[in-house]
Amino acid sequence: MSQLKNEKLAIPIVILAGVIWSFGPLVVRNIDNANLFAWQYLFTRGIVIFLLLNLYLFFEEGKEFYKNYLKIGYSGLIGGLGLGCAMISFIWSITNTTAAITLLCLSAMPFVTALLGFLFLKEKITTSVWIAIFVASVGVFIMGLGSFSKGSTIGLLFGLISALGFSIFSVSLRWRKDTPKFTTVAIAGLVCFLFSTIVITQNDLNFLSTSKNESLFALHGTLVCMGLILYSSGSKIIPAAELTLLSLTEVIGGIFWVWIPILGINEVPSNNTIIGGFLIFMSIIYYSLLIKNNKRFIGLT
Repeated sequence: MSQLKNEKLAIPIVILAGVIWSFGPLVVRNIDNANLFAWQYLFTRGIVIFLLLNLYLFFEEGKEFYKNYLKIGYSGLIGGLGLGCAMISFIWSITNTTAAITLLCLSAMPFVTALLGFLFLKEKITTSVWIAIFVASVGVFIMGLGSFSKGSTIGLLFGLISALGFSIFSVSLRWRKDTPKFTTVAIAGLVCFLFSTIVITQNDLNFLSTSKNESLFALHGTLVCMGLILYSSGSKIIPAAELTLLSLTEVIGGIFWVWIPILGINEVPSNNTIIGGFLIFMSIIYYSLLIKNNKRFIGLT
């Protein structure tokens, strides 16, 4: 995919990335005993993402695509590690709490990214954005109270770590203009593969699960890869915080897919999750209105 330069085209592409990602929780919920095969899941998903990204780069740039790895720099390495951490934390979050809590933790990404963008990219945070960040933080706190009473605090914490990791990745995409974006994503897949390989080897576990589970692992890896290609394509002309905000269709769709009874999961969010999620979404709507009224898109040089 050629580098996008049109804001009107980049925005729907990033939104589509979130829609594709939103099917991830539904895939995970169909995995048999997902909490027992987290490392096998990361092993297979990491391989799939790494291979698909390199295959994509091969068709996009030809056999010289490997030279991207020579230009990746610190921003690419940090971004790849951040995204790899987000992927690892996601599976530990969603297997220790409800999909709604995991996804609503991810909805804090625009605010975490805004803070990181302010610190490292000098992207300004207005008073209105600080208000949105505060309201979202209150929402996360309320969800935390509910998860604590249900013993799923670990899932909440991993969800927040996943949001932080993805925010680091989003900021890294805009750090250096010449950083090969898709190679950064491939490194994230490699991080998952290598880390899970070490854990599986040290604990004398099987590298593969059942054929059904392996198919679902690979399917989720494919969905993640497709979304990341679209997301990275729109990263150049959309500020970091707005980038994560637009991808929050993942949260809305993800909660819906695992709740709708016809798809067989019927996972109903708790009252605390609904209240906390309402505050987070109110802050997101408020934040999106601020973006709509501020057409300044930052191009890093």
